[in-house]
Amino acid sequence: MTKDMTRGPVMSSMLWFALPMVLGNLLQQCYNIADTLIVGRFLGANALAAVGSSFTLMTFLTSILLGLCMGSGTLASIRFGERNQEALRECVSASFLLIAGLAVLLNLLAYACLDQIQAFLQVPPEVWGDMRAYLRVIFAGIAATFFYNYYASLLRAVGNSTVPLVFLALSAVLNIGLDLWFVLGLKRGVAGAAEATVLAQYASGLGIALYAWKAAPWLRLNPRTFRVRKSRLQEVAGFSVLTCVQQSVMNLGILLVQGVVNGFGPGVMAAFAAAVKIDAFAYMPVQDFGNAFSTFIAQNYGARKRDRIQAGLRGAAAASCGFCVAVSALVFLFAGQLMQIFVDAGETEIIAQGVRYLRIEGAFYWGIGLLFLLYGLYRALGKPGMSVVLTIASLGTRVALAYLLSPIPAIGVAGVWWAVPIGWVLADFIGIAVYLARREKLLGE
Repeated sequence: MTKDMTRGPVMSSMLWFALPMVLGNLLQQCYNIADTLIVGRFLGANALAAVGSSFTLMTFLTSILLGLCMGSGTLASIRFGERNQEALRECVSASFLLIAGLAVLLNLLAYACLDQIQAFLQVPPEVWGDMRAYLRVIFAGIAATFFYNYYASLLRAVGNSTVPLVFLALSAVLNIGLDLWFVLGLKRGVAGAAEATVLAQYASGLGIALYAWKAAPWLRLNPRTFRVRKSRLQEVAGFSVLTCVQQSVMNLGILLVQGVVNGFGPGVMAAFAAAVKIDAFAYMPVQDFGNAFSTFIAQNYGARKRDRIQAGLRGAAAASCGFCVAVSALVFLFAGQLMQIFVDAGETEIIAQGVRYLRIEGAFYWGIGLLFLLYGLYRALGKPGMSVVLTIASLGTRVALAYLLSPIPAIGVAGVWWAVPIGWVLADFIGIAVYLARREKLLGE
């Protein structure tokens, strides 16, 4: 099943395509929320801090694969818009060869560097034991992450966002059930939470791969038709590697900030772990809308439909900002209650720090919403390098301010919290200014 977004109503095409992606990512967050909720409630603050720091690390590692898959998916969208079936098949072969090889390398490096992670992230000794046990298991799911994101990105590239949702839904339900069984029933601690997540990831990864083999002939890697020309591999690498750099730089910045947070002790670590989950859940729909918007732009860019691109950009910006303003109000009003989902009500200091974080970040969700659209726009217009520039501007500002402001006694960890929205707004300003200055060239190429 494919969806041609070069025809029909602009906004409804984007919104209906985005809806399964939003629902899918909500379920993806359930992986991590299930771990956080069960661990935080039943294993204590140190275990919550361990899983929270592991989540930040795993987000960085999986962002490498996600960026590669998103880049190849964008190129596939452009070829689909051009109606170039041969180039589309070659894109699939080249991207599989490139990304699968890098996934194997990433998995080997993750295990090889396991013992160096404590020093890099400044993990306190009382947290490291649980974190190491969690990571030893969770790294085994990197291959499953590759399979799911590779096939999901290519299916979405041709307008099929429903099938990835189905497999993710199955996986999320399985993950929650296994979490409860392994942690509460079998008493396997944080390692059990990781085991539940890995098994659920393989269910979705292998499931979507089997579906693609049976239902999408153009995704089959048949040895008789598997052909990778150097020029095609370079083309895929140009899109995929730059998108990977954008995604990994973004999450490397978050990982470096995690190191600053860890220096404030297990209490702040636990507050950050819970608040980040709420934060990600709140603005996640606009992130997925940005990815859907990117597919819409890429297909129309391939079809050379400039008017639809401009109409889509105007409508997407209005929809994203409107949604973000509404969510910001809800997070500000209910920050305390949201924190108590993950943290016992008696942990007043942890809850207070989490509320402070959420009210600062939540006031600027419109900034991250626009930034996701800008990432998707430049990627779809064949300028993934500009997405890297915006990411460096946003995350570079965030990391620099976090390290500069947090040591000041009068500011402390609040400096880390304020660094985030400042970075968002700066990157938005740069991205919009470049688009307005180069619009004719960007849309005309």
